Amino acid sequence: MNALVPLPVVLPLCVTGLKLAIGPRLHRFQRFISIAVLGAVLVLSVVLMVSADRHGPLSVHLGDFAPPVGITLVADRLAGLMLTVSSAVTLLVLVYSLGQGMADRDDQAPVGVFHPAYLILVAGVSCTFLAGDLVNLYVGFEIMLVASFVLLTIGGTATRIRAGSTYVIISLFSSVLFLVAIAMTYAVAGTVNLAQLAERLQEVPPGVRTLLEAMLLTVFAIKAAVFPLAAWLPDSYPTAPAPVTAVFAGLLTKVGVYSMLRTQTLLFPGHRLGDLLMLAALASMVVGILGAVAQTDLKRVLSFTLISHIGYMVFGIALAGGGGISGAIVYVAHHITVQTTLFLVAGLIERRDGTTELTRLGGLARTAPLLAVLFFVPAMNLAGIPPLSGFIGKLGLMRAGVADGGGWAWALVAGSAATSLLTLYVMAKVWNLAFWRDAPPGAEEEGVVLESAEDDDTDDDTGDDEEGRAPGSAETPGSAETPGSGEASGSGEASGSGGPAEAGSGLPVPAGAVVSAGFLGQSITTTKHLPWPMLVATGAAVALGLSYTVLGGPLTTFTQAAATELLARTPYIEAVLGR
Repeated sequence: MNALVPLPVVLPLCVTGLKLAIGPRLHRFQRFISIAVLGAVLVLSVVLMVSADRHGPLSVHLGDFAPPVGITLVADRLAGLMLTVSSAVTLLVLVYSLGQGMADRDDQAPVGVFHPAYLILVAGVSCTFLAGDLVNLYVGFEIMLVASFVLLTIGGTATRIRAGSTYVIISLFSSVLFLVAIAMTYAVAGTVNLAQLAERLQEVPPGVRTLLEAMLLTVFAIKAAVFPLAAWLPDSYPTAPAPVTAVFAGLLTKVGVYSMLRTQTLLFPGHRLGDLLMLAALASMVVGILGAVAQTDLKRVLSFTLISHIGYMVFGIALAGGGGISGAIVYVAHHITVQTTLFLVAGLIERRDGTTELTRLGGLARTAPLLAVLFFVPAMNLAGIPPLSGFIGKLGLMRAGVADGGGWAWALVAGSAATSLLTLYVMAKVWNLAFWRDAPPGAEEEGVVLESAEDDDTDDDTGDDEEGRAPGSAETPGSAETPGSGEASGSGEASGSGGPAEAGSGLPVPAGAVVSAGFLGQSITTTKHLPWPMLVATGAAVALGLSYTVLGGPLTTFTQAAATELLARTPYIEAVLGR
């Protein structure tokens, strides 16, 4: 069984090599192998999770080199659960992206660019969850960073390049800090293997141990978008294509949370920075949800709620007890699924109505009842309405806070309740504006374009034939005539705006204008008939979120066992060191 541990990392990388060798050919075959490999990773993840639950942590030393020389991969209950949830979510997002690519008549971008980068991203996430040493954890982060930059900037529009550049700069800074922390750890302990560090760091002077803990927490807090290190997120995620935004928002920040969980329980038990973590958790909750209240664009609303709800997970880690750790694990699994689902729904709304700006939306509950249901269920789940899984996770965290009884714990219990109520308010606001009220006057009909590719500094002297036209975009598939739109004009000017609409600005522009909503920046028009793979994938994500409610008892039991195993540390250490 131990031999299966590397496969969630190896399989996506091998298939990526095969796809790059094939090139932009055999589109159906490439779609099939992409789905097949992620399906296989999901099955492997379930097998590893069940085996770790029944028999204890599984470990493998690559090349049969023992620590501290070799690379160690470990699958315990926590890693198995994270692998299973992430594999299910990435599979659904891939199906969603296939629907978007087919709807855009864009064969080359998903197959030639998106799929290889996406599979590398999946391999990086799996490597992070299975890493048994700090260097391999760093490698997993860097694999994700490389793939993330490609996915964020796919299409090469100015807005995406700008947002992707910000993301990469912040990520590179955290990577440098991570390398420094790894070097310092090796200098004081003579190893970077997590099992060996769990023993040796207890002999390190308290001041040095606290410094190492602070550096690692800073690195992981940047990755997890914990306030005040989260300013990069709201401007980076919403500009990417809908599938990219969904998987980034739902999954990548949780990799940082997972790393905090792993290192705080294994390397720094009884950590001395608990109060600082509680302060960061409370600030993330409050600042994030207040930011969401102030937004009028759905993607930005969801981005700020993402920051806010990271605070719940940090709350559980800061409590450092069985109840807090268990509640944090439940909430991580819940939030990966629900946040991904909400961003998928946002992509459907944008596909249908040409914008996610709430002031331009309305009447969707009447005109698109299926879309309304797909939004309402995860929205209430995020708000923590009983008996949904969001309520289960929040209740576990708040009970752990009450049991702790400290001043900061009580402050976080109150902050958790207030944040949950404000989340409900934000979701009700979105529901009222986008779904419940009548459509505002002048709402765009079918045929408007999702985004303009016009640069901010478009030259006003540009000729009529070139005005608003991105290089090489005149022949793009989506620039063809659309129902009720007439022939493509390429004017690039928003109706009634008096000027070009910026990419990602949420301003609908006339059909046929040069746009960047697709994978490669081709023109894309809205449609009331949403592609069925996108609907099926979103519906399956909603069902996955509901399954946590149906299986709430077994899930809670599993996470309690995982928390006990994490706090005990001995099962992990013995599995890795062979004692």
